[in-house]
Amino acid sequence: EVNSAFKGIYSLVGLAAVNFLLLPGICLLHLSDVSNAEPSVPVSEDNNAEILLLIWHYSVRSPRDCWESFRIRGCTITGDRSMYNKADAVIMRHRAVITAKEAPLPPEPRPPAQKWIWFDMESPTKALSLGQFEGIYNLTLNYREDADIFLPYGYLIPNVLLNKVPQAHFAHPLNSSSDPRPGFVAWVVSHWEDRLERVDFYNHLKQFIKIDIFGRAGTSILPKGKDNVVQMIRQYRFYLSFENSQHTDYITEKLWNAVNGGAIPVVLGPSRKNYERFLPPEAFIHVDDFPTVQELAQYLRKVKDSPSLIQMHLSWRKDYSVYMTFLWGEFYCRACQVVRMRKGKIDVVKNLTAWFYP
Repeated sequence: EVNSAFKGIYSLVGLAAVNFLLLPGICLLHLSDVSNAEPSVPVSEDNNAEILLLIWHYSVRSPRDCWESFRIRGCTITGDRSMYNKADAVIMRHRAVITAKEAPLPPEPRPPAQKWIWFDMESPTKALSLGQFEGIYNLTLNYREDADIFLPYGYLIPNVLLNKVPQAHFAHPLNSSSDPRPGFVAWVVSHWEDRLERVDFYNHLKQFIKIDIFGRAGTSILPKGKDNVVQMIRQYRFYLSFENSQHTDYITEKLWNAVNGGAIPVVLGPSRKNYERFLPPEAFIHVDDFPTVQELAQYLRKVKDSPSLIQMHLSWRKDYSVYMTFLWGEFYCRACQVVRMRKGKIDVVKNLTAWFYP
């Protein structure tokens, strides 16, 4: 079901039908500068408005130019706290707030109409002490689709739309080749705890198939280089895209690295239906597709030896490119864009606990 906020975006690109991909992808790309604010709250844009966004806990040396990088105009980003009284909005990363030794939050009272933005890209499992900061934030920035500022870790762009979206030159075309690969199943994991569902699942799966483990918790060594995880994945037919916890829309770079590297993702995270909001159903194998771990292992071996099944899982790729969200810089520019659209509007404070926790 497509809500009213997205229907205008679809009509702008002139599509007669809407597929799984356009909900996260085109909404995110802001073809019409329509924000992901709640549909019931009207938004408009003042073409002359200039927005000053203050990053309260700033760790980047120089802010990204929002216009040059993302074609988002009218945004100035700063980490200078002396600009607090002039800022249209202040964005605060939750982890920084709960760990800050001094001034975790800006001072009260805040300037009239100034928006405070709660920002976190971790799952609810790691969003500790959320209740201590209840009733102060006006907007949310998160990977969840129902956030005021929705920014997933990655998404697909149909190749037919590459000339319509500013971010296209950052997207990676997907190779649909089903040529043989020397490796069978790989997994990169650094955070290892026996209590995690993904660790328990791996311990069962390894009884039936061989899995090469990379990362701090593994025995295999990643190649050197900036994109070393993707380079490694290109040598394998399957990649375990196992999330550290299972929550709505919590689909991280673990999936998108697999997609970028041309492996077939085996996913453990939210439901299959949730993943299908971001990918075609044949693009991944969900652990819940099989009654037992052994049957999953049997299917992986079957696909490995079947050119037709491999092609079935990969043929969709010829029509898409993958976009990996830029950390920090893009978060701030997207936040600035939504604030610009809501300049002068009074946004009520959020009940974060009721929204974010399952």
